[in-house]
Amino acid sequence: MRIVIAGGHGQIALRLERLLAGRGDEVAGIIRRPEQAGDLLAAGAEPVVCDLETATVADVARHLEGADAAVFAAGAGPGSGIERKESVDRGAASLFADAAEAAGVRRFVVVSSMGADKEPPEGTDEVFAAYLRAKGAADADVRSRSGLDWTILRPGRLTDDPGTGLVRLAESTG
Repeated sequence: MRIVIAGGHGQIALRLERLLAGRGDEVAGIIRRPEQAGDLLAAGAEPVVCDLETATVADVARHLEGADAAVFAAGAGPGSGIERKESVDRGAASLFADAAEAAGVRRFVVVSSMGADKEPPEGTDEVFAAYLRAKGAADADVRSRSGLDWTILRPGRLTDDPGTGLVRLAESTG
């Protein structure tokens, strides 16, 4: 199986790349900076340099050709401002979904965030509130598409602790 992961240098993506490559899947990770390529190679993934903030749907669709699944695990990251939450967490997610549809990739996974299904509570830091709104808008966009067999994951607090192999699942209320 060939899987293409947007945000290929993030912690979630690197862990997923190692797991997928370890089970024999062909994995490609989309990264913005060429200097990140070595980390992807070490994880068993093919590095693909493509900036999702400036790429076109056609550019990204070329990287998705022949893929069996696409995973959006990109994010603007800590220290970024409201504008990048909108351009990456929302905009790049929608662009990646557009590209998956254009390339004929039906299986689509989004790594979102717990709390993205409702308005942030009053008093929430404005950048974090923008992040949650952007993730929620991207999730809504993906859910509206009939050309994708989508799964949206909304993890809570992430740690660097070793995995336990256990998850707690709940049906979406939003």
